[in-house]
Amino acid sequence: MRWLLGSSALSNLGDGIGKVAFPLLGASVTRDPVLIAGLSATSFLPWLLFALLSGALIDRVDRRRAVLLANAARAVIVGGLTALVLLDSASIWLLYVVALVLGSVETIADSAAQALVPAVVDRDGLESANGKLQSVEIVGQTFLGGPLGSITFALFAALPFLLNTAGFVVAALLLVALRGRYRPATTGPAPRLREQLGEGLRWVRTRPLMVRLVFIALGLALTSELAQALLVLYALQDLGLDEAAFGLFALVGGVGGLLGAAAAPRLSRVLPRRLVLVVSVAACGLGFLGMGLVRDPITASLLFGLFAAAVVVVNVILGTLRHALVPEHLFGRVLGVWRTAVWGGIPIGALLGGLLARGIGTPGVFVVSGALQLALAAVVWWTMSRHGAEVDTLGAEPAAVPAESSEVES
Repeated sequence: MRWLLGSSALSNLGDGIGKVAFPLLGASVTRDPVLIAGLSATSFLPWLLFALLSGALIDRVDRRRAVLLANAARAVIVGGLTALVLLDSASIWLLYVVALVLGSVETIADSAAQALVPAVVDRDGLESANGKLQSVEIVGQTFLGGPLGSITFALFAALPFLLNTAGFVVAALLLVALRGRYRPATTGPAPRLREQLGEGLRWVRTRPLMVRLVFIALGLALTSELAQALLVLYALQDLGLDEAAFGLFALVGGVGGLLGAAAAPRLSRVLPRRLVLVVSVAACGLGFLGMGLVRDPITASLLFGLFAAAVVVVNVILGTLRHALVPEHLFGRVLGVWRTAVWGGIPIGALLGGLLARGIGTPGVFVVSGALQLALAAVVWWTMSRHGAEVDTLGAEPAAVPAESSEVES
C-alpha cells in the first residue's frame, strides 16, 4: 500500500499544482465566467465520454502498469504545455485542448488506482485505506499543490507546469517498486469489450443501493461544481485576493479536507454511517451558502474549509461502500459506470454555474449551490431510510453476493 500511496501523493501534488495554475493561466487571458467555467467543464468532459471504456480496459490489463503508463503520458502532455507557456504561445483555446487530452488520460490513471486498492489491503482495512488516499489527495491537491501552484505562477508562469510534469514522472517511477501482477483473474477466453461493458451496466442496474449511491454522488458533484468552477473568480474578484493569496485560500480548504479524511473512519465507527453521510452533505451546503453571503476572506476561507471537510467525509464513505459492494473483477467497469454518471455531471454543473454567474454574479451561484445541497441532504436522508442497516454494516465483513449476480461473475 505504501508504494501506491506514495505514487498517489506525487500525482495528486501534480494535479493540485495544475488545478490552480490552469485557471490562473486562463484568468490571465480572459475573465469571462463562461470561458473559465468551460475550462473546468472540459477537464471533466472525458469522464462522460470515456469512463465506461476506461473501466472496461482496466479490467483487462495489469492495473499497476495502467497507472504507471498513464502518469508517464500526463508528464509528456504537461511538459509540452510548459514549453508553450515558455514561448508565450498559450491561449484559452489551447488550454481547452490540453485539458481535454489530460482529462482523457486521467480516466485511466484514477480508475486504475482506485481498482488497485482492494488488491493491496484487506477488506477490514478499506475504510482506513480510503481515508489515507483521501488524505494524500488533499495534501497534494490543496494543502501543498494549491499554494505551490499559485506562488510559483506569480513568480514565473511556466514554473508550476514544470513542477506538475516532475510530479507525474516521479509518481510513475514509484510504481515500479510495487511488485506483483495486478491483472484481474479470469477463467476462459476474455469476453469481447462490448460484453464487458454490458456486464458492468447490468450489475449496477440490478443493485438498488448502488443506483441510489450513484445518484447521491451525482447530485453532490453537480451542485458542488456550480460554485467550484468559479472559485478562482470568486477569490480574485469578490474577495479581492491576488494570485499568490488564492493558493493560501485553497490551503484552508486543504486543512479542512485533511480533518475530514482523518475524522471519516472514526465517525463511521461511533455513529451510524447513514447519519454521517446525511450530516456531511448538509455541511457541504452550509459551507457554500455561507460563502455566497460573506465578503471577508478569512470567514470565506473557513467556510470553504467546512465544505472541504464535509465533502471528503462523503467521499470516504461512498468509496468504502463501493469497494465493499463491487466484486474485484468487475470493479473497473462498475467504477466506469459510476464516474460516467457522477463525473459526467461535473461539466454540466460547471457550465450552468458560468451561465448563472452572468445573471446573478459569482456569490449568487454559491448561494444557489448551497441551497441545492441542503435539499440534497433531505433526499439522502429519505433514501438511506431504505438501506440504513446495509449502509451501516458494509465493509465490516465480506459482503454477501446476491443470487442474481451469478451470471455476471461467471
